[in-house]
Amino acid sequence: MSVSTAAVAGGVALHGRAAQAREPLGPGRPVAGQPPDAELRALLRDIDRQRIEATVRTLVGFGTRHTLSSQDDPRRGIGAARDWILAELRRYAEASEGRMTVELQSYVQEPAPRIPAPTRITNVVATLRGSAAPDRIYVVSGHYDSRVTDVMNATADAPGADDDASGVAVVMELARVMATRRPEATIVFTAVAGEEQGLYGARYMAKQYKSAGADVRAMFTNDIVGSSTADDGTRDPRTVRLFAEGVPTAETPAEADVRRSVGGENDSPSRQLARFTRSVAENDATGMRVRVVYRRDRYLRGGDHIGFLEQGYPAARFTEPSEDFDHQHQDVRVEGGRQYGDLPEFCDFAYIARVARVNAATLWSLAQAPGTPRGVRIRTDRLTNDSDLVWTRGPEADLAGYEVVWRETTSPDWTHVIPVGNATEVRVDLSKDNVFFGVRAVDRDGHRSPVAFPAPS
Repeated sequence: MSVSTAAVAGGVALHGRAAQAREPLGPGRPVAGQPPDAELRALLRDIDRQRIEATVRTLVGFGTRHTLSSQDDPRRGIGAARDWILAELRRYAEASEGRMTVELQSYVQEPAPRIPAPTRITNVVATLRGSAAPDRIYVVSGHYDSRVTDVMNATADAPGADDDASGVAVVMELARVMATRRPEATIVFTAVAGEEQGLYGARYMAKQYKSAGADVRAMFTNDIVGSSTADDGTRDPRTVRLFAEGVPTAETPAEADVRRSVGGENDSPSRQLARFTRSVAENDATGMRVRVVYRRDRYLRGGDHIGFLEQGYPAARFTEPSEDFDHQHQDVRVEGGRQYGDLPEFCDFAYIARVARVNAATLWSLAQAPGTPRGVRIRTDRLTNDSDLVWTRGPEADLAGYEVVWRETTSPDWTHVIPVGNATEVRVDLSKDNVFFGVRAVDRDGHRSPVAFPAPS
């Protein structure tokens, strides 16, 4: 279908392949961010810095949360932390009128690297079921296990305030403020275990979703989001890093052949999530800048998003702007007059609250918007200097239509948008050889989905 620029500018709704015009679409208008609506602003205001601080200090109070520590001591060890998180999430769920359910997801990990004997690993999972698209799932996590210098030391005090009570506090505060609300899609809030020993809990969760055929559209892990102060004392309290891979971890050889031919290493589903996050979470309501890093994770490090990437799910990692390694993975001690250890006095609780608002803006915007378009293709069966895009119409009852976005191949983000109405096929007067295209869905309230990058057909 070819659509005239005048028809689009005039707001004509185009249904299926019925509308035909003489001229293909022109270049469109500049892409803008998606400002928060009144509902989202109210949600962000409910995020409470003091509750976040109380959560971090409570988790630190269990002494150690090492994966190999006690699972049945009511006051110390990972079992005590697990039971407290479970009780708190169940208390939040009481306000949900049945929409939120909370459970323990457990399995026994057989001996493996950093697991010397069979060990029960348990994730605490709160699921807030969507009202309109419950099968579409968005996951947010933090890991509640901790460690000291010796990764196998399960008895020493391992406070784990920044790594990663901070991330668990974000997840729990999101669960609290969203429990009373009604997202259209399902949001899962989870505190996972076994991260420091090898990402075991999150990997198990991702495999369970995959074996069940779950439609997980995005996963974000919050790992080390507790401090805005770097090792040299400089502060950056208004930035959070978001690590997003380019070439997909689960890419097949056939997909790699296509990518090497036509590009797309900067257009993985995870990169589209990162662009979406910036578009909805950089605003006056969060007070934050999202610094997207074009990597899966930092050098020599890894997070719980990797388990989801391995299963082919889009995923990314939130982390503070500059780390202080004296307060990560360290025995608690004073050495040369300097305090070492991951203690709560080195956390910035106002900063954690702002990170929580970035997460909330992202997850709520994803859950309220239509799903990312499926079946997006760019036709390559003829040599032309225009471009034909096709896709499958989504099932959402409030779907208003679609937008085509494009950018120069050297641009890091989408620069132009072309509204195309309720169409599923469109011709654009730009050469597919020269630019990158994408398609996103829009509902009647103006909520926009992440962009889908087309495959050639």
